[in-house]
Amino acid sequence: MANQNPLIPDLETAEIPSQTADNDHVSGFPASVVQKVKTNLVFRSKWAELNGAMGDLGTYIPILLTLTLAKDLNLGTTLIFTGVYNIITGAIYGVPMPVQPMKSIASVAISEENFGVPEIMASGILTGGILFVLGVTGLMQLVYKLIPLCVVRGIQLAQGLSFALTAVKYIRKIQNLPESKSLGDRHWLGLDGLVLAIVCACFIVIVNGVGEDHGCNAKENPINDLGEQQRVDDGTRKRTSRLKKIIFSLPSAFLIFVLGVVLAFIRRPKVVHEIKFGPSALEVVNISRHAWKEGFIKGAIPQLPVSILNSVIGVCKLSSDLFPGSDFSVTSLSTTVGLMNLVGSWFGAMPSCHGAGGLAGQYKFGGRSGGCVALLGAAKLILGLLLGSHLAKIFNQFPVGVLGVLLLFAGIELAMASKDMNTKEDSFVMLICTAVSLVGSSAALGFLCGMIIYVLLKLRNLKKGETFSTIWMNGSP
Repeated sequence: MANQNPLIPDLETAEIPSQTADNDHVSGFPASVVQKVKTNLVFRSKWAELNGAMGDLGTYIPILLTLTLAKDLNLGTTLIFTGVYNIITGAIYGVPMPVQPMKSIASVAISEENFGVPEIMASGILTGGILFVLGVTGLMQLVYKLIPLCVVRGIQLAQGLSFALTAVKYIRKIQNLPESKSLGDRHWLGLDGLVLAIVCACFIVIVNGVGEDHGCNAKENPINDLGEQQRVDDGTRKRTSRLKKIIFSLPSAFLIFVLGVVLAFIRRPKVVHEIKFGPSALEVVNISRHAWKEGFIKGAIPQLPVSILNSVIGVCKLSSDLFPGSDFSVTSLSTTVGLMNLVGSWFGAMPSCHGAGGLAGQYKFGGRSGGCVALLGAAKLILGLLLGSHLAKIFNQFPVGVLGVLLLFAGIELAMASKDMNTKEDSFVMLICTAVSLVGSSAALGFLCGMIIYVLLKLRNLKKGETFSTIWMNGSP
């Protein structure tokens, strides 16, 4: 895995005219860097990238809405900072690199009554600071080399299945998001009923299938050996193929999100009069000594294993799977996650990280470039400046069943990353890691058990003359 920053040009292959190079040297900003940013932000496909930008909202909106309503999180400030994060990461990495709330910190904040905004921000700053140090010192690269791939896959599978199970709960049960409680079975009919969620899920399956890149193109112009069948009406076949292309190119997630926004206004028309324009006030959060202590013990310590495994190592491995040739170093990812929280958390923005689930969700719905997340970031930035925290009044009426559908497909896409575990030994370690993570509700516990089982299996299979380190490294990513 290369440690090179994707924005740093390859000096051996770059062809820059001498005059341009001299001008660049004077200005202190290489033209190749500007060109790299432009390339990273170019859409691969207009509708597909727009659709992919919606792929992460199934996790983003529920967590953000819950903390806004239950803990008085500054939604406007969070939207502004995460919007800027999206634009910068899109420009740097050139793939739909997600920006998600730190889920472990969010979970503690929701469940702990006395864990308020100062504690949340202290958790984010401390977690970000540790990740930043691990990144700039190169220690994260060492961690990445030592963790076996089967354990990484176990964490990804557990996270994907957790998303999927939560999504099914959102679809089947009426949810009180501020209190994170289910209030009974969802009705079949209505503007947030089961029928609506099922129709949305079927629509996504028809349009996106299992997430193949080329839709119906792989099935076009079938070769038929039977002479009689070769005389099929060309006009009918072309019309059918054209119709399939239109259907398969629809931005399904975007259309469903727009439908949810429309239904939010229909469910409560008075919300229009409750909206006030203008950004939220930008203030530095006052963090007491007690908040620092609580934030470290209850927030940062549980969040660190999740961030290291899922937000850095998991994202690094998944990006190499989904975008061959565009691998990113864990050093770079750890550093960017650290910087995001060392800046935004001081002003009340929700602690954020990258996430394998968000990357899988955005890829599932068509995101292929940095322009995908940059577009999402621009939308967040505009909404944060235009509506601020009043946007929560709209999101509070958004059909939760529809959010569940988006989250379901994002979770399934992440879980499918584990399909490359071909040996029984790797699958065994992965499934133990997954089972413990799901039952114990702790990625750290699952990771620990997976590592112990992996070591025991390697010791069991150690042959005479072999070194343990060689066998270990053969199982690393």
